[in-house]
Amino acid sequence: MIQFTDTHSHLDSREFDADRFDVIHRALDAGVHRIFLPAIDLESTRRIITLAEEHSGVMYPMLGLHPEEVCEDWQQQFEAIRSLLRPEHIAIGEVGLDFYWSREFEKQQIECFERHVEWAVEAQLPLMIHSRRSQAELIAVLRRYEHELCGGVFHCFTGNEYEAAELLRFDGFVLGIGGVSTFKSSKLPEVLKTVPIDRIVVETDAPYMAPVPLRGKRNESAYSIHVLQKIADAKGVSLEEMAEETEKTVNRVFGINDGELRQPHY
Repeated sequence: MIQFTDTHSHLDSREFDADRFDVIHRALDAGVHRIFLPAIDLESTRRIITLAEEHSGVMYPMLGLHPEEVCEDWQQQFEAIRSLLRPEHIAIGEVGLDFYWSREFEKQQIECFERHVEWAVEAQLPLMIHSRRSQAELIAVLRRYEHELCGGVFHCFTGNEYEAAELLRFDGFVLGIGGVSTFKSSKLPEVLKTVPIDRIVVETDAPYMAPVPLRGKRNESAYSIHVLQKIADAKGVSLEEMAEETEKTVNRVFGINDGELRQPHY
């Protein structure tokens, strides 16, 4: 049976409160043996820490403040989240910039993202990066630290070949590919043909963006098998080979060697 990792699932969301245990077991049955949990704020950070403790060896937490949660008092939440860093935490995320709806807190978002980047450098942990309508500003921040960062994932990548190449100039970073790749209108399969096979990881962003043929439903980790198949088709390899490649990439990016996690610097 194949084994692969869902590198981005909001399994702590209340959408899963009624059947979270079943969702986890469906994921395991589908071959998803690890699920990485991004935080979005202080409350979700506490929830994912609890989930990871309850499902050790399957779930792994990431710590950070999502850009859409950034407002005037972001520093207080940031410091509270930062104080929770523990050895079992595998990344700083979900962090980044999002100017899709508004630029009201643009200055605060950029400042907050830079603080997260500095934290990632200090802790020597990878970044799980969210970016919408903000790639130029995001890259400007990353360039100031590119020789100090240990890598990360550009979450929910949906861009074109040029945008992919621009992001992959950063050593150690890979593209997180989710359900959008399966949509009929998506150009991602063509873009992925130009992306090295070792610069791709699988994600769901559950409960959002379920892949075809389940589009419109609540997304969950088990559905990522459809994403893995779409990537395999784009790269012209078997499902089994693509699973192996993404596993090697996940282990490299997140510093997992023979089941041992990279230890963060405090």
